[in-house]
Amino acid sequence: MNRKICVVTGTRAEYGLLRWLMEYIRETPGLELQVIATGMHLSPEFGLTYREIENDGFSIDRKVEMLLSSDTPSGLAKSMGLGLICFGDALQQLQPDIMLVLGDRFELFSAVAAAMVARIPVAHLHGGESTEGAFDEAIRHSITKMSHLHFVAAEEYRKRVIQLGEHPDRVFLVGGLGIDNIKKLDLLDRSELETALEFKLGLKNLLITFHPVTLENESSAMQMTELLAALETLKDTHLIFTMPNADTDSRVLIEMIDQFVAKHPNARSYTSLGQLKYLSCVRHVDGVVGNSSSGLLEVPSFAKGTINIGDRQRGRLKADSVVDCDPHRKSITNALQHLYSDTFLKKLQHIHNHFGEGGASKKIVKILQDHPLESILKKPFHNLDL
Repeated sequence: MNRKICVVTGTRAEYGLLRWLMEYIRETPGLELQVIATGMHLSPEFGLTYREIENDGFSIDRKVEMLLSSDTPSGLAKSMGLGLICFGDALQQLQPDIMLVLGDRFELFSAVAAAMVARIPVAHLHGGESTEGAFDEAIRHSITKMSHLHFVAAEEYRKRVIQLGEHPDRVFLVGGLGIDNIKKLDLLDRSELETALEFKLGLKNLLITFHPVTLENESSAMQMTELLAALETLKDTHLIFTMPNADTDSRVLIEMIDQFVAKHPNARSYTSLGQLKYLSCVRHVDGVVGNSSSGLLEVPSFAKGTINIGDRQRGRLKADSVVDCDPHRKSITNALQHLYSDTFLKKLQHIHNHFGEGGASKKIVKILQDHPLESILKKPFHNLDL
């Protein structure tokens, strides 16, 4: 009998990391892939990106509608509650042998909580990481405690999962999933990218992704105002914006980006680029600006600089290609100047990505195929010898 692996995905970026893993699961004898699409995938406002999953040849077994048309704290809490109800029904119908989730989104918290009470084991990808400036931090570690197999991207993260009480025999260092995309995708050349974007690149080019900040004192709108003010001073620079995730205050950021792009012919925004266009952009731009984890996880593999704004990613491992700055226009402007400095450009020639050289997907599939699940639900707390 095939082992049913249920992959839950709620965002475009998360699916991009899962894509090749899902392919290997589908191709592996003895494994059966189940797919649940939820969250932003099903929202017209965020591009109905479930279509990208289907265009890649995957069947979606269940669509779990949970995202309310509200980005207030109350609205997100209600979305989580609705998700818990709907995931309970979906899991009852699918009866997977194990659920597979990646990261730290609130949609996944609902999915994993439903799996826990349904006595369905969970495999968690990219646990043990730290993002002190977002409530994703608490969600990620909570998912770790509700999970039974852990696939981490770096040794420091492996140690942190064990520190949370998980047994070392269940924690597997596999590297970053994003590296697999870089290795597997046939990225677009400059001309092909311009055609796909319907936007001409300039003498200088930057890719900007700024997500809501959920634990910082200054509001997301205040920080975005400072970022846009810094970008407005740049000369001969074309700006490619990708829209933020569905989090608290995401809609005000989207509106601010739309207003900026409408006034600046050198700027263009995209609801969802997909992995091929996104990574092709990284390949051809001078650097990445914002507070997205991609700037830390994947961009260093291109030997391109990342300007990391604010505390949203504080706590993650960072390559020397990452330039941290405060969410104020002067600090951002200084970081932009540093990005183009001769000293920094020379440093980029010797960048090492902390998250490996690829191959994570195949390692994970092998463990999912072979690891016994019969008695996996009960797990003693692993104490450290202090």
